[in-house]
Amino acid sequence: MAASGGAVPATGERAVTQPSAAGDAVRPGAARLDRSRSLLLIVDIQERLAPHVAGHAAVIARSEALLAGARRVGAPCLATEHCAAGIGPLVRPLRERFGAGEIFAKTRFGAADHPEFESLVRAQDRRQLVIAGMEAHVCVLQTALGLAAGGYEVFVVGDAVGSRGARGDDRRFALERMRGAGCTIVGAETVLFEWARAGDDAAFRDVLALAKALPPQ
Repeated sequence: MAASGGAVPATGERAVTQPSAAGDAVRPGAARLDRSRSLLLIVDIQERLAPHVAGHAAVIARSEALLAGARRVGAPCLATEHCAAGIGPLVRPLRERFGAGEIFAKTRFGAADHPEFESLVRAQDRRQLVIAGMEAHVCVLQTALGLAAGGYEVFVVGDAVGSRGARGDDRRFALERMRGAGCTIVGAETVLFEWARAGDDAAFRDVLALAKALPPQ
């Protein structure tokens, strides 16, 4: 399922433009996650790709927890599907939790290279992009770099991004590169608790249950 407007390839490399919110300078790596400023992006966790990714079951489980946590605290959620005719749609546990307008069909490795994706993200009016998905060294990397170059605060969930088993070094290099480009590397539990904010928050018990159910690292 694709977001309205479709996924027409851009004619050239194109990064997301500066977010519309004014007057708040982006300081990569400096901000704490704020659920009122966050958007969760799940990248390409697809049926024919996922089984080849090392630790894919844990990556999917953490992504499910992040999605449930984001929904609980009111943070918008988007997902991408890369060339779904070839590698299938999002895996069922995730696909069933997204509306048609929340899934963007892409052909470029970096989602931010699609002008339609840029518009979709800007319409959410959120400056913090929390990213999970596959593969860490290809579509996650290029999407994160494009969003960071566009002025967004990008938080890559290190234990919820994966690559094929033979590409372990590439995954590690990609995380290092994203960090060097100003992205913040975080863990799924960290994201959940920063979204919950406090032990007396109305969402805390639900978020705590999600955190307790996360698979071991």
